[in-house]
Amino acid sequence: MAFFDGLARQYIDGEWRSGAGSWDLIDVNPYDGEKLASITVATADEVDLAYRSAERAQRDWAGVSPYDRRLVFERALRIVEGYEEEITRTIIAELGGTYLKSAFELFLTKDMLRESMSYALRTEGKVLASPVPGKENRVYRNPVGVVGVISPYNFPLFLAMKSVAPAIALGNAVVLKPHQSSPVVGGTLIAKIFEEAGLPPGVLNVVVTDIAEIGDAFIEHPVPRVLSFTGSDTVGRHVATVAAKHFKRTVLEMGGNSALIVLDDADVDYAVDAAVFSRFAHQGQVCMAANRVLVDRSLEAEFTEKFVARVRALKVGDPADPSTDLGPLINDRQAESVTEQVAAAVDAGATALVRGRTVGTLVEPTVLTGIAPGASILRRELFGPVVVIVPFDGDDEAVEIANDTPFGLSGAVHTADTERGVRIAHRIDTGMIHVNDGTIADEAIVPFGGEKNSGVGRLNGESTVDAFTTVKWISIQHGRSRFLL
Repeated sequence: MAFFDGLARQYIDGEWRSGAGSWDLIDVNPYDGEKLASITVATADEVDLAYRSAERAQRDWAGVSPYDRRLVFERALRIVEGYEEEITRTIIAELGGTYLKSAFELFLTKDMLRESMSYALRTEGKVLASPVPGKENRVYRNPVGVVGVISPYNFPLFLAMKSVAPAIALGNAVVLKPHQSSPVVGGTLIAKIFEEAGLPPGVLNVVVTDIAEIGDAFIEHPVPRVLSFTGSDTVGRHVATVAAKHFKRTVLEMGGNSALIVLDDADVDYAVDAAVFSRFAHQGQVCMAANRVLVDRSLEAEFTEKFVARVRALKVGDPADPSTDLGPLINDRQAESVTEQVAAAVDAGATALVRGRTVGTLVEPTVLTGIAPGASILRRELFGPVVVIVPFDGDDEAVEIANDTPFGLSGAVHTADTERGVRIAHRIDTGMIHVNDGTIADEAIVPFGGEKNSGVGRLNGESTVDAFTTVKWISIQHGRSRFLL
């Protein structure tokens, strides 16, 4: 399978085709700038074609036996397993992901495909009691119809599959728009997997395009009833606003500014391990990453010394080298943004315990401390290898600092007293938080999502069923009703 030359096209109604747009999207390797593919973007007319194709195909697909739908996902899983080496190379080339990152993303993707086999059998109905004599109330759970999915560039294979696979398993059709920086891993690769797995034409369509070409056509289109978006809070807010105007449901997984809290009785060495992973996995380009590490002042010196030593030892470089810990950021613009944020914080008085260099898209780790309360760098998402250490005095102050952000996605608390950790976790305003673990976690049956600016709705498990189905009440009157008029 030629993952770049072979997949640098649109996938609409079961056909691989060139886009009809007036310009080409150039897919490049973020590490060395090598051109991977050139894809002519889809137009608004092609977005319409994709949605109309999905609308037609969905009617027949919903009528397929759930047991037969499940077989598609069994085959898709085997296909992913068979292509693991090629997929790994593709993740490294298109995303700048290291071998460890690629393995992690493939693990999550395979787990989601396994779970999606069960979604085909989860649409249970109910018979509810009625106060009306002789009335039978049936409540059916049906697919919503067509789902529009917009995937990000950081974990595009998994985060696209997280919506695409369950939505299809539940009897829906999908139109997927991948991020411009990950059109293959987050888009056309998924189309190829399901094509080979025997998914009928039109049930999944992939359009590679840009808002500069189509405007809001993807989210305004009348066909999709649900839009699933993963990305920044700025774009997510726009998606939510436009969708609301057209009475569409949304599932929004947006940014984060997670805090990893180290209490005074924590295992320092273990907390250091958790913090290094939670901040620097995939160069910090993870929505759940720990932007802030809050450390009880009694442990500040010990923790900081050990943490800085670990960070200094991280190897930055070619993601194709198995010994590399941190590869490139996704593009020059992101690297420049992270570098500018660090410079602004230092200019404002922060102390850089470690200050990494920026060479092209390679950004070495930076560890900051001494930042004034309320500083903007403490409240925003840092999508790169930069972390802030903040000391605190006592549990109440830790909670106050952790909550001082417009985001609320993930978090972690480290302590020798598990129930103390749970009590603090309850006080942190996030959708997810982990006691004695890292901030980065996702399990296929556990609700995933955030509070505040981090998102709306949940995915995984029963939350996914709720997101991509609707309920319908059909009542049957046995005998004759008595009407008031």
